[in-house]
Amino acid sequence: MVMVEKARLSDVQEKLRLDKYLWSIRLFKTRTLAAAACDNGKVKFNGTPAKASKHISIGNEYEVKTEIKRWRIKVTGLLHKRVKYEEAIKYYLDITPKEEMQRLQYQAASFHTGKRQSKIGRPTKKERRDIDDFLTN
Repeated sequence: MVMVEKARLSDVQEKLRLDKYLWSIRLFKTRTLAAAACDNGKVKFNGTPAKASKHISIGNEYEVKTEIKRWRIKVTGLLHKRVKYEEAIKYYLDITPKEEMQRLQYQAASFHTGKRQSKIGRPTKKERRDIDDFLTN
């Protein structure tokens, strides 16, 4: 009887949904976003779109397209709960091609956030007061 319960428990622990895994390794901020990415075809297994309910196993390789980059990951461990980033990276191997990484570096270098640079542009409130005091005296 005890062996049967252990067998059932190990079966439950070895099954992990794809959307939960992607959320727990921190590729997506919420599990809902991970499921939506699967539904929209942004997560692929062997070149075909993968459903959110697909059970993953160690050694599987997935292509995941997020807003930031196109990941290619290999599952190295099953993670059932969301943990901090330093722990989460131990459960997958990033095998993203070098071309994608170079594209990201170029994109980051040419990206402008729209924030003004320090000491350039409109004066701060203190600087405006100093200017007003200078002009009135």
